[in-house]
Amino acid sequence: MASHDVPVGANQVGLAQLNERSREIFRQVVESYLATGEPVGSRNLSRIIPMTLSPASVRNVMSDLEQLGLVYAPHTSAGRLPTERGLRFFVDALMQIGDLTENDRQAIEAQVAASGQAKSVETALTEASGLLSGLTRAAGVVLTAKSNLRLKHVEFVRLEPERALVVMVAEDGQVENRVLNVPVGLPTSALAEASNFLNAHIRGMTIAEARAELERALQARQAELDELTQRIVANGLASWSGGESDERKLIVRGQAHLLEDLRALADLERVRLLFDDLETRREVIDLLGRAEQAEGVRIFIGSENKLFSLSGSSTIVAPYHDASGRIVGVLGVIGPTRLNYARVIPMVDYTAKVVSKLLGG
Repeated sequence: MASHDVPVGANQVGLAQLNERSREIFRQVVESYLATGEPVGSRNLSRIIPMTLSPASVRNVMSDLEQLGLVYAPHTSAGRLPTERGLRFFVDALMQIGDLTENDRQAIEAQVAASGQAKSVETALTEASGLLSGLTRAAGVVLTAKSNLRLKHVEFVRLEPERALVVMVAEDGQVENRVLNVPVGLPTSALAEASNFLNAHIRGMTIAEARAELERALQARQAELDELTQRIVANGLASWSGGESDERKLIVRGQAHLLEDLRALADLERVRLLFDDLETRREVIDLLGRAEQAEGVRIFIGSENKLFSLSGSSTIVAPYHDASGRIVGVLGVIGPTRLNYARVIPMVDYTAKVVSKLLGG
């Protein structure tokens, strides 16, 4: 859905001052759009609103709502659709968020718990993303920090006099390399010693745990390493745990759901653009990274995120935590602006809580 300019002066105060009649008509326009994707006209609205109003009165209210930038008329249609600003107002001010059924809760808990017991954390996150996709008929997304991987083996290999390669092998078989600057004249024995020290101390730990263990060993003077080797070890671990966007892992499941509800060629183009966005993953990672700044569910509608402004999509995401309460990733769904917000929001919220519980052991 395209973004529509809002007339000057149509500010939040104006929105807050909608009377009951205007709110009810606006609510029906949005709910009709969320249910059918179609514009709704004044004649139909006058039949379904729970108050007696003529089509002419409804038309007047619709005109006021258009002035406020909450609805617009697509093409020459007599009906109205909500603008992105209208959807945002609906989600923030008018929508009643449903509660999950006991069945939904149990399904989420059972699936996340089963995958978490048998396999790696990443498998559990992939399952969670697939689960959300299935429950919401949208694409499920998870952004996770690679620093959650558990280490199996670390090797320092000299490349040039002032550069070395750090090779990290994770328990799930992933191999990562980083190039490290090393002091001139560093003996090769220091690299071997750094490798041996790490492999003796950090097997099965995450990067964060490994750094904490190194700090503890150094403070307790248990690390039998000279100062130079200590620096190599610390720099080797630091090269992985910066949390930069290229050190994040993005899991997307259920993209096919985005093709299910196409109504026009314009919809097909919208989904094609969204697929392009999902392919250029850095932007997705940046967007989801913004959701890590706050507790609880974040909702991005249409052009509120630059990423999906052309494809008219909504993203509903929530952060999840590790055992120490640190936010370590984000999960949620990406779908059309016609998402069933009242159902999807509590689902994303609850899944994030269940995943946090799993990571907390």
